[in-house]
Amino acid sequence: MDLTTCLKSLLSAIQQYRGGRTTQHAAQLQKQVEEVSGLKCDRLLSSGQVLPSECVSGLVELAGNHNTSPALTSAIVSLLAQLACDDDSRVMLHSSYNLTSTLASVIHCHGATPGEPLVLQCLQVLQKLTYNTRIFQSTNYMHELVAFLMTNIQSQNEDIIIMPCLGLMANLCRDNHSLQSHIKSLDNVKPFYRTLINFLAHNSLTVVVFTLSILSSLTLNEKVGGKLFDAKNIHQTFQLVFNIIVNGDGTLTRKYSVDLLVDLLKNPKIADFLTRYQHFSACVSQVLGLLQSKDPDSAAKVLELLLAMCSVSGLRSLLCEVVFKPAAAKVRAGGRRQGPGPEAGGRKAESGLALVQWLSSPVEGAESCSLQALHLLHELLKEALGAESGADRVLGFVEMLLPVLLGLLRGLDPAKGDAHLRQHCSRVTYVTTLTAPLLCTEDSTRSMVSRQVSAQLCLSQAESLLSLTDGSYDLPEALLKTLELMSKLREQVKDMETSFYRMLQDQRIVTPLSLALTSSHRERVQTGLSLLFEATPLPDFPSLVLGESIAANNAYRPREAELSVKRVAVQEVPSPRTNSSLLDSSGGSSWGVQSLVEKIQNGLELQEQVKDSHVSEIIDVYAQKFSAFASQESRLQDLLEAKALALSQADRLLAQYRFQRAQAEAEAHKLGCLLKDAERRREELQGELGSQVLEVQRSKADMEELLQHNARLQRDSEEHQALKGAYNALLNRLNESERLLTEQQVAHVSLTKQSDALRNNHEALQLQHERTASVLEEREEEIRCLRSELQQRNGDITGLRGELRAEEEKGKERDQERRDLEETVDVLRKELNKTEQARKDASIKASSLELQKSQLEAKLKQREDELSKHSSMIAMIHSLSAGKMKSDVNLSL
Repeated sequence: MDLTTCLKSLLSAIQQYRGGRTTQHAAQLQKQVEEVSGLKCDRLLSSGQVLPSECVSGLVELAGNHNTSPALTSAIVSLLAQLACDDDSRVMLHSSYNLTSTLASVIHCHGATPGEPLVLQCLQVLQKLTYNTRIFQSTNYMHELVAFLMTNIQSQNEDIIIMPCLGLMANLCRDNHSLQSHIKSLDNVKPFYRTLINFLAHNSLTVVVFTLSILSSLTLNEKVGGKLFDAKNIHQTFQLVFNIIVNGDGTLTRKYSVDLLVDLLKNPKIADFLTRYQHFSACVSQVLGLLQSKDPDSAAKVLELLLAMCSVSGLRSLLCEVVFKPAAAKVRAGGRRQGPGPEAGGRKAESGLALVQWLSSPVEGAESCSLQALHLLHELLKEALGAESGADRVLGFVEMLLPVLLGLLRGLDPAKGDAHLRQHCSRVTYVTTLTAPLLCTEDSTRSMVSRQVSAQLCLSQAESLLSLTDGSYDLPEALLKTLELMSKLREQVKDMETSFYRMLQDQRIVTPLSLALTSSHRERVQTGLSLLFEATPLPDFPSLVLGESIAANNAYRPREAELSVKRVAVQEVPSPRTNSSLLDSSGGSSWGVQSLVEKIQNGLELQEQVKDSHVSEIIDVYAQKFSAFASQESRLQDLLEAKALALSQADRLLAQYRFQRAQAEAEAHKLGCLLKDAERRREELQGELGSQVLEVQRSKADMEELLQHNARLQRDSEEHQALKGAYNALLNRLNESERLLTEQQVAHVSLTKQSDALRNNHEALQLQHERTASVLEEREEEIRCLRSELQQRNGDITGLRGELRAEEEKGKERDQERRDLEETVDVLRKELNKTEQARKDASIKASSLELQKSQLEAKLKQREDELSKHSSMIAMIHSLSAGKMKSDVNLSL
């Protein structure tokens, strides 16, 4: 079941339960509430539809009714808590539907049993609903809710009751002077303070944070707060809060810890203490380390804390040292993670990188973090560039930051809706504000920006914004900042000057420029004037149209002021007597106070009354009057805001009534038209009735024939039914056949595609096979040739081996002859020295023949040449040896 159907059923069940509060109706309503709770209801209230608004109004009304059963009330409260999933829905539930006072009334009704699940559920929803929301003291059941919270905080109940009570009390007291004055005026406030001080030693960090938040809201400017947050204790408080932020129990504890430190920084004395806190740099490094997580809620609170620190002049320079000092290391490291210690260089090196990564993080819900990071970088770079040698220190960081900033200028998609458009315009405004007036002031950073920014980027961005400008301040301001960036870089970037002057002569520039010139913001007026100064000399600048637009804006302002005055006059709440008395007393007293202030400032009467002992008493009296006037003023402001809230609710009810009345009038008009048609039809039927009466007689005569014809038709009808059944069966078979045919056709198409693919593969494989076969035949032919050559070489080797064996036999014979010669030489050794030398030569030559014989086995191709040479050499040796032997014999003889 879809959401719209469930909401219609829920609205119907609400109306039935209002009509009769029976058990059956209550069970049906509870069932419908649980069904809607099981669906996804994100941003249902912010959609602006009437049906969800009616359902929520009815549910809030039933939840506030004390006759509603606790089970049904619990189911309703659970559904309303599910609807309060975003900030816009929480604001609507608080301001438009009075859910805060409704839940306070439920708690007041069941306050006798604080441990009841319904009370705990209401406390948790109220804590979620009142976070960062100002609650008026005049809200219904607010005093009873405060009394309930104080009573249960001072009781000895379990932490499951005390913790939501402390969290809700912290929400109510924060930035709410009227409610703070009410709590301080109660009789049991001192025991309440003592109980809170005892909670500072609690073992739960969440309880400690809630307690510190309440104490800072109620006692920061009083004697008790002076003792709690004095110079002796403040450093311990800083260390405790920073430890809770870094090592807290969860996102809720970290959120309240950040809020506490932000509130403490609003006090100049405590802010000065923090500037002198010796562990500030280490603590900030640890806090910056939280940006490395992927939780957008934690990152948003960390950035909020850093922005609050930037508001203190003494802390901005310290933050710059932490973020920008290791900028060069960050660029070299390229995002590489280092050691985890609070003093480690890796944590410092990654802090600025994590800050840059949140600018374009893809995490869901990180849009606000991106804007906060841009704002923080603007403040830090402004501080760093304003210091001496500041530009040199941040060059590495700016070089890393610029591509990310320019990437934020892209991604505009009008189809994604107004929310995306507002976010993109805010990003463009922050980026151009950070780039144009800040980074373009120094030559070094301006050169970096000019290298990264192109004229095409700025021109496309300006064209996109001009096509979307609708008169609101989001789009025109982003456009003017883009034009200011183009003006700053027109001399450094190619084609930037041409694009800049082209945009100034566009007719669509009139609306944003006129809004800037008639704005109440000084920076917008200055930006508009600088652009107007550049655009006035241009030939096609629409100056006349701009003048008419400025005149129209100026004419609209008195009318808008008159409407606002009328709205304020309608919102006045107090009776004439009370209001006049307050005005009279405040007027006379303010005149006396003003005169006293003038005398004190001039120093005329203060010097004469230095020794007067009553001066301090007079000052105390006027101080009390000041506080009384402040409380009265806050009370009047609360009453005015309550009346404005009631008026907005009345407007909403009137709008709903007008819508319902328009629907009722439309339905009445439709019913009237139907009634007229019915009357006209009745008259026509009345005329036809007379003719029908005359035809009745003729019809009786035809009745018999019709009865007979009816019998025939009955038989035909039976046959028709039989044929119809057969036709339906055939039709079913036809449908089944068509379905099977469709399936077979789909299968045939798929098989045809497969067959084509297989055929193509087969043809490719066949071509590859043919190429492979031809290559194989060539290889086989080469193998046959090689085999024939091998056989021939084997035959040659066999012949050479035979010749070698013959040579070996001849060598043996020669050895035998040599041995015979050696015997002869031994006999004739002394006489035949020359013969001995010749024998040695012959022996050397024989050894060389043996070496040549071994080489013949390795080199078969050269054997014939070598054997012929050897044969000739052997023959020569043989002839020489034979001749010598004969000569030796002759000599011996």
